[in-house]
Amino acid sequence: MKITDNKNNRLLIYFIYDKDGIADDYIIYMLNGLKKHVRDIRIVSNGMLENDSRKRLEKITPDILERENKGFDVWAYKEAMEISGYDRLSEYDEIILMNYTIMGPVYPFCEMFDSMDNRDLDFWGITKFHEFKDGNPFGEGRYDYLPEHIQSHFIAIRRSMVSSEEFREYWQNMKMIESYQDSVSSHESVFTKYFSDMGYKWQVYADSEDYRELTFQPIIGAAKRMISEKRCPVFKRRSFMQDYDIVINESCGQEAVMLYEYLDKKTDFDVNLLWDNLLRTENMADIKKNMQLNYVLPKSSYIEGASEAVMKTALIIHIYFYDLIDYCAEYAKSMPDYADIYVTTDSEEKKEKILESFGKLNCGKLSVKVIPNRGRDVSAFVIESKAYIMDYDLVCFMHDKKVGQLKPGSIGEGFSYKCFENMLASKHFVKNVIKTFKDNERMGMLMPAPPNHGDYYITLGLEWGMNYEITKKLADKLELKADISEKKEPVSPLGTMFWVRPEAMKKLFSYGFSYEDMPEEPNNIDGTLLHAIERIYGYVVQDAGYYNGWLFSDDFSRLELTNLYHMLHRINEKLFFDFGIAGTHQRLMLGLDDIEYYNANRQGKLYYASLTENMSEKTSRISEPVVEDKEKNRLRWVFSGFEGVSDITHLRFDPGESGNMILRDLNIEIYFNNGKVLKSDADSADTNGIRIKDGIVFIAGDPQIMLIFPKQIKEEIKNIIITAEVEEKISDTCGREIADIINKSKHKRKKFKFI
Repeated sequence: MKITDNKNNRLLIYFIYDKDGIADDYIIYMLNGLKKHVRDIRIVSNGMLENDSRKRLEKITPDILERENKGFDVWAYKEAMEISGYDRLSEYDEIILMNYTIMGPVYPFCEMFDSMDNRDLDFWGITKFHEFKDGNPFGEGRYDYLPEHIQSHFIAIRRSMVSSEEFREYWQNMKMIESYQDSVSSHESVFTKYFSDMGYKWQVYADSEDYRELTFQPIIGAAKRMISEKRCPVFKRRSFMQDYDIVINESCGQEAVMLYEYLDKKTDFDVNLLWDNLLRTENMADIKKNMQLNYVLPKSSYIEGASEAVMKTALIIHIYFYDLIDYCAEYAKSMPDYADIYVTTDSEEKKEKILESFGKLNCGKLSVKVIPNRGRDVSAFVIESKAYIMDYDLVCFMHDKKVGQLKPGSIGEGFSYKCFENMLASKHFVKNVIKTFKDNERMGMLMPAPPNHGDYYITLGLEWGMNYEITKKLADKLELKADISEKKEPVSPLGTMFWVRPEAMKKLFSYGFSYEDMPEEPNNIDGTLLHAIERIYGYVVQDAGYYNGWLFSDDFSRLELTNLYHMLHRINEKLFFDFGIAGTHQRLMLGLDDIEYYNANRQGKLYYASLTENMSEKTSRISEPVVEDKEKNRLRWVFSGFEGVSDITHLRFDPGESGNMILRDLNIEIYFNNGKVLKSDADSADTNGIRIKDGIVFIAGDPQIMLIFPKQIKEEIKNIIITAEVEEKISDTCGREIADIINKSKHKRKKFKFI
């Protein structure tokens, strides 16, 4: 049916879930954008709404249902429709089932509704997920693959379908949804095909057919293009905080940045609506990675407009080591001439030397103060600067660094170099930093990336150290609302050197730390209040509604790229040659989750296809290998359980999941219940490995050997026995010779032979 008369005769059922019961401004903006296109709005919240949010929503509609947080959005829709009654629902031309996971409108909704009203449809959506044929990654459902389907964040259903018995039965028979995976496999991926198979007509507004080979989910995988090329009026908030393992498994991480920059520069959408929600609800580590919050700024030139950029700025620096005073003063020269400089130290002798060295600088105000030697650089910042820090728009905090516990001393010196070169590289660099803060109003803090050389290498992945619990307790004392998770690294300055807007640090300074709170010297190297404060900095900034990022000078970024690439190269090399794990980053992580599975004890898997069944998990058999000849590592797999199986056309043998393996002298024996035996070897098979003169080499993961029967086998199989010599690690010699062997080796397919 088309909608031709009362075009606003729609019911919008809008689902919300927020752990704090808050309806952020982006939800209000979305509902106001939709209000003029619908007759009625029913809001369904899984969980109680906080009072202010409920009052704001009541200005849009008095029809608000708060329910227990169970069944996800699927049961929220089901319950909302049952409250109305299906006869009442049929009075509307359309009902819209929509949830909070999308943001917008980027373009006026009238464009979408005017276009879809004129189409003869029974149901429609804004975006779709393209068909995924290789199984169902969300678990068992109605189908053993993911059909093409309208994404459930917005589905409009017309009277022709709402009034049908099939529609009522679909919802009445809906099982309880226990997880996100359950929601997708039992509803989202089912709804479209289920009703399409019954003859109901559907389409989506943002047609993504030309992206079919590019990505399964264009609203994520082609996010910017969906807005710019398809005029999609909405985007997914998940683009900016999804699991980054998934991101780099499917792209180089560009989509979220491209989408954000287009929204910010090319549309009227207020990106503060996005920041307000993300910073309140998501972990900064996820936001930082998806939004690529890394800033590489020139050291020897100004970016456009930087030379004129002015903010009320100060340098606060704590100096303990006498022999590093001149070193610190040299970097302090990078501050603008108008900036004020505050220096703290612990003795009059050092103060005199600091006055002599720093007195040569061109600056606004110079203050040097002797403070107690308790709390180190942390107390210099959170206690001593409290009296004046809020007078400034922007502050750079630094301290000297000499790491006595690490030998050689060059390891600690390298950490110091990394901090100073990425904070105060030059006057041009500092001006560029100021301009960057001025241009990005939601930027709260920039810091060097964590150290990763020498003994600091362990920092990557262990950023919390022994400090999670003490940091969490401090966060509770400060009443921080930012998401803090032990499973996600803190985006905080490990090394306590950073640029920050003091406005973003108000909660920290209002707490009222004293010297008595700080541990006495000698201080532990980990697990103290000092280390908790070091990690809490980023969460304080996020709680205030600002984001954090990493800062690099262009000179230092060359070192960082070399170091990170070299380390990743060596890790991959080790994983491949020692453990046989190869493939995408995601595959490597799965391999490391069960390293023994990828090692010597390779579990074999056999799949079959017949005239009535395709290869799938249902047609697979598993066998643990038995060692027949330990010296040659000759393994034997026995597969059984073929009762009732006949008419086989194909077999596929997987000798494990990982690569870095050579199979030699492969033999396959198929025993039938009638006494016949069918024998074959590697030359009769297809493979995804590389054939060499005496076997098959598997470099990548998922090794496969496929046997195609020359004619249909009607006899029932008793068991299948496969033997082979397995070399668990490709030797360096073999690796160097593989390419030459491939070029010289030619094999003709042999035929199966009954004996």
